Amino acid sequence: MKRSKRVVAVFVAGSLVLALGEGGCATEAPQPEMQAAVPAQSQVPPASAPETQQASADLDQLVAPIALYPDALVAQILAAATYPTQVVQANRWLQQNQDVKGEALAAAIDKQTWDPSVKAVAQFPALLAMLDQNLAWTSSLGDAYVNGQQNVLAAVQVMRQRARQAGNLQSTQQENVTDDGQTIVIAPSDPNVVYVPEYDPWVVYGEPLALYPDWIGVPGVFYDGPGIEFGLGIGIGVFAGFGWGWHHWGADWHRHDVMYDHHAFVSHSTTVNRHDFGHGHASFAHAGGLTRGGSRPAGLSSGAHFGGAPSGTRSGAFGGFNHGGAAQAFSSRGRASVGGASHSGGGFHGGGGSHGGGGHR
Repeated sequence: MKRSKRVVAVFVAGSLVLALGEGGCATEAPQPEMQAAVPAQSQVPPASAPETQQASADLDQLVAPIALYPDALVAQILAAATYPTQVVQANRWLQQNQDVKGEALAAAIDKQTWDPSVKAVAQFPALLAMLDQNLAWTSSLGDAYVNGQQNVLAAVQVMRQRARQAGNLQSTQQENVTDDGQTIVIAPSDPNVVYVPEYDPWVVYGEPLALYPDWIGVPGVFYDGPGIEFGLGIGIGVFAGFGWGWHHWGADWHRHDVMYDHHAFVSHSTTVNRHDFGHGHASFAHAGGLTRGGSRPAGLSSGAHFGGAPSGTRSGAFGGFNHGGAAQAFSSRGRASVGGASHSGGGFHGGGGSHGGGGHR
């Protein structure tokens, strides 16, 4: 009897297996496919947190040289950085007209075809020289602003907070440092005299930053030490009557916009890499240099070599910045004009187009 029961049990079990194989239990059949799909989904990489962290570090490094300047000066530099060719032209012009001063200088600058932002920065010769001699950085800064101004201005605030925590940012006789909610505002103590802070951007924020490749510290804006110094003030009264003067510029920290004539500044430069990701979204990967179609911007010497992004350049929506290719050609052009050398170990080396239609919306 026991053997008969075992035979019957085996027969029944075999029948059930055959029934399942022929679709006898439709609700159970898909299980193996569903289980196989789960591991495939788990292999999808997580969101781009590492890329975002890398982008933050790149932006911190990029804005470090200007983050501690007065708000209006930060606005002028960010806007002017979108016109690197005009920066070169303006610095050459200043070098060739060093004897022109005061009202005559202001009137002569006003006649130039540069963007208003470039004219504004021309009030500060050492700053203009810094932009010229560090054109790889300048062009990357301009690209970053055009494609993600909100991120760039947010990075400025991050660096100001770091400088304050390091004990290197407070009000002085030269400038007022105040708080507006969660933002730090910097303005000249005297509205008619601007002092440009002099500091080492790679050490002033506490924990040292990586040196921007081939960075050149320029006398008058670079201080070889851990803190901030101030040189002579620059009177801006003779420039005030022009539409590009100091009081036409500012920063809207709530919307994170550069302001020009009470409107958000919009660059119409053709020498920046534009990425159509919308207002406030950053994409800093360079795909083919600073010019379109491989052409050379007007005003640069024929000796400058323009090419695509070098191997090893990071890419992606938060891929960082191209320090080579055409941007490096800009940098080489700036150094060749003054005979400067790369900043290394804390020292500095000195030396001192068509209108792009910068505007507002």
